[in-house]
This record gives sequence, C-alpha cells and structure tokens, in this order.
Amino acid sequence: MEMLVVEEVEKQIQSLPLKTANYIKASEVVAYALNRLPSLYATSKRGWQRQWHHGKTELYQQISTSVRQGMAAVQRDPLRINEPLNFPEDQAAQTALEGLKVLLQREDISWDNLNNVVEQTLLNTLNGNITWRNSR
Repeated sequence: MEMLVVEEVEKQIQSLPLKTANYIKASEVVAYALNRLPSLYATSKRGWQRQWHHGKTELYQQISTSVRQGMAAVQRDPLRINEPLNFPEDQAAQTALEGLKVLLQREDISWDNLNNVVEQTLLNTLNGNITWRNSR
C-alpha cells in the first residue's frame, strides 16, 4: 500500500500548480492517506502480486480520494511547526546513493535501478569501456 500511495501522491502533486505544490509536504500526505487505508500484507511473490493488483484496481479510487483529502488536510501552515522524524540510517543511505551518482556520473541512479546501473558499469569497465571517473 505504501508504494501505491507514494505513487499517487507524486502524481497528484505534479498536477498541482507549482505555488500550491510548494505548500504540500508529501510525507505528511502519505502518512495521512495510509492511516485511512487498509493494509496490504503478503508473504510470497504471488501474494504480493495479488495485493498489488488489488490495490491498483479495486482500491485505486479509495487511494486517490485519501490522497486528495490528505492534500487538503496537511497543506503547510507557516505558523505550524512540526519537527519531522529523522532516521540517521536513511540519511546515510541517501548520502551513499548521492555519492554513487557523482562517482558513476549517472544522475539517473535511484534505489529502483541501482543494481542494474552498477552491474552495467562493471560490465562496461570489464570490457574496457570506462564510463565513470573517480572525483578525487
């Protein structure tokens, strides 16, 4: 459910005017929507696929509505001060990903394609086609 909600939040934020989008904190919208939606758990690949399909089809309208309500509910109020949750492990992982972007000279690296990009870079290097340079 988390991935479906994040996807919907990104989609809805992109459709907003920039001025309005600047007042939306995506993480708050995601949390708001998830707290109003059913959980989708799975213990196998087949179960995960079934739950993903269920979320994409049967729960799509409910997800979309919850996200839209979340957008209205959590628009950033300049007078409201929230201290966001901070997880040092997440920051360290993000810093490492940013370092790989610089090292491999690939701005398109994300957690979703990291394995493929590194594998392709290693294969290219093995074949004498060095596409990266150490920044030092």
